[in-house]
Amino acid sequence: MTSPASHRLNEADIAALHQLHAEELRRFLIGVVGEVNLAQDIVQIAFRKLLEVGHETQAESRKAWLFQVAYREALDHRRRNATQKRILQQLHQQPRTAPESPAADDSIVRQETAESVRQAIEQLSPDLQQIVRMRIYDDKTFAQIAEELGIPLGTALGRMRNAMNRLREKLARA
Repeated sequence: MTSPASHRLNEADIAALHQLHAEELRRFLIGVVGEVNLAQDIVQIAFRKLLEVGHETQAESRKAWLFQVAYREALDHRRRNATQKRILQQLHQQPRTAPESPAADDSIVRQETAESVRQAIEQLSPDLQQIVRMRIYDDKTFAQIAEELGIPLGTALGRMRNAMNRLREKLARA
């Protein structure tokens, strides 16, 4: 019996699929996300997923599969980005009511939450802090972050995922 790894797509297969579909996929994604660098990031993510699980797809449907994966990733990015922006707005909001009003309690809770998030970020390793700050506070794409730090895109994505997981754990304990 052969192992699943022996059926994985080889580099030549991936390169051929990239040559055939990457540009069309990138143009499609620019229309979805409205940003060239982000579209390119998502193309890379889609092809990384193809490398990981593409052997489970039918050869004749790989183009459609790539577009579907990329579209879902673009929607996930828009959802995450909207959530991040909403959280940042909450973090940066100043209290607008007098301390004795009921809305002040909400403001105090928001301030405490913001402080908890800031403390959790400060507990991350310096490389994870840097990725979080560049992505969330500086609103840079992962391609820009990778280029600026001189690291591969996958490393930037992995560090952000690692940072978010650690922040989730730290905040769950708080």
